Amino acid sequence: MIPVFISIGTFLLIIVALALIMVVLAQRAKSDSGMAAMGGGMMESAFGPDTSNVLSKFTIRATIVFFVLSFMLYLGYVRVRSHGSGGKGSLPNIASPAALPSIPAGNPAPSAAQPAMPAVSIPTAAPAPAAPKPAATTAAPDAANTTTQSGAASKAP
Repeated sequence: MIPVFISIGTFLLIIVALALIMVVLAQRAKSDSGMAAMGGGMMESAFGPDTSNVLSKFTIRATIVFFVLSFMLYLGYVRVRSHGSGGKGSLPNIASPAALPSIPAGNPAPSAAQPAMPAVSIPTAAPAPAAPKPAATTAAPDAANTTTQSGAASKAP
């Protein structure tokens, strides 16, 4: 029943909001002598000389209705969320599955109630690769016969 009230309240809230927008646009500004938004003199001829008083009172009343209606819709949504709607918005109740029958120890073959697991082969550890052979070494330069940057020969101790 609450979702119906929420739908009607939402429709009324939209109507009140549109009416409030129109009334605010129709009001005369304090610095403006005429109401250009709604035809100026037509509003005074329709509502009389107290047009600004009528529109101000209607604006206050429409604002109060807007806020009260918004708060009531909020409370309706909170109630639906906390108590569940019982309809399409709530989750279905699912019963827990029954316990599977136990398999006797002497019967290793899977039964129809328990699906067979696929055979999976686990690879064994691959042998470690052989140590790399050392590359052909070149002879190290003789320390006794080296020269410095300046070209002077140095002797090893």
